[in-house]
Amino acid sequence: MTSGSPSSQITAGFLNTDWNPRDLPAGAITRNTVLRTADGAATSGSLYLPSGPRPDTVVCVMHPREFMACHYLIPDIVAAGCAAWSQGARSVGNDLRLEHETALQDVAAGLRHLRDQGFARIILLGNSGGAGLYAFYAHQAGLPPAQRVARTPGGKRSGLDELDMPAVHGMVLVGPHPGQGALLLNGIDPSVADENDALSVVAALDPLSPANGYQPGGRARYAPPFVEQYRAAQRQRVARLDVLARQLIADRMQARAMLKEQAAPPPELRRRAAHTPVLVVWRTDADLRCLDLSLDPSDRHPGSLWGKDPYASNYGAVGFARFCTPESWLSTWSGLSSNANLSRTAPGIVQPTLVIEYTGDQACFPSDVRAIHDAIAASDKTHLRIRGDHHGRALADGEEPGRYLAGRELAAWLRARFL
Repeated sequence: MTSGSPSSQITAGFLNTDWNPRDLPAGAITRNTVLRTADGAATSGSLYLPSGPRPDTVVCVMHPREFMACHYLIPDIVAAGCAAWSQGARSVGNDLRLEHETALQDVAAGLRHLRDQGFARIILLGNSGGAGLYAFYAHQAGLPPAQRVARTPGGKRSGLDELDMPAVHGMVLVGPHPGQGALLLNGIDPSVADENDALSVVAALDPLSPANGYQPGGRARYAPPFVEQYRAAQRQRVARLDVLARQLIADRMQARAMLKEQAAPPPELRRRAAHTPVLVVWRTDADLRCLDLSLDPSDRHPGSLWGKDPYASNYGAVGFARFCTPESWLSTWSGLSSNANLSRTAPGIVQPTLVIEYTGDQACFPSDVRAIHDAIAASDKTHLRIRGDHHGRALADGEEPGRYLAGRELAAWLRARFL
């Protein structure tokens, strides 16, 4: 079902209260745990418990590469009477080697721990990139082991067919973009003429050229033929990077095979077999919707998550997928090869699902969120639109941050279904 009440569609007036929703309720306790995954890696988690009897329901928060122990919705989860679990991934703060199939090992380790602790109901809350990770987990956990993804896009065995993946009883997606690969597919700059030259530009595809419709401050207006050509060229660039990534992997694997066949391999072969190349992917912050606010309109401000100046964010050193192994590129950042795109995984979500969209989000656009909601197979699904930016912050001075209303709506949804 989709909620239709005005209060659930858009934020109401500022809530007058002395309680700070970012603080845990009085009497809540926190327990930190170090875990070992089935494939032998170390990960960790923090369990937040409300005062009183131990709840049967736990809500998990995780991102494949961000630290989530201080997530702003944890106090609301605990105040609702549920436990909250903040899971750490092995790739926190570093996506250089992040492969989503491997990250599912981390998720499963945390959920097995919670199951062993006696929690009867496990709810997954995926915020931003966490939505893609948790949707991938729910999709794979719902399949018979033999039908799960057998190999990563880079060709390694995933181990998912042998992995104990505890069941999921509910899903919450907050500010969900359609997967990290799909996010990058929408944002990658197709005007790069040479992957080895970060400043090379194909003029006819340059999103920052006035001749193509660019004006600063969100005033760009791109004609439909340019948008269509641009989107096609984005897919072509990602496809070229996929080919490059697979070739780098094939070259290394060939060298390793040759190394095994030689009793006294030369140093050159040893170097080739040992070397793990890294892709440097420049100019990945060029989604036309961040420049032309008439495309997929919303309450968002001009600019992207990386800033208001498109030259600084697109040509700078920091950005999505800037440095990654070929395996990470294919598994995480390729919108063509990644298994963690919600277009592939959302049809596997059958649990009660809450989707919270922030109307001023600069990364999760209205058409993307509608497509995610529509693709979810659950019969019980709710889509709420709340005024705020990608992180649930206020869009204007004097407004209540959207994250506060999101917390209240989340608590009400949890109480109605799991308590």
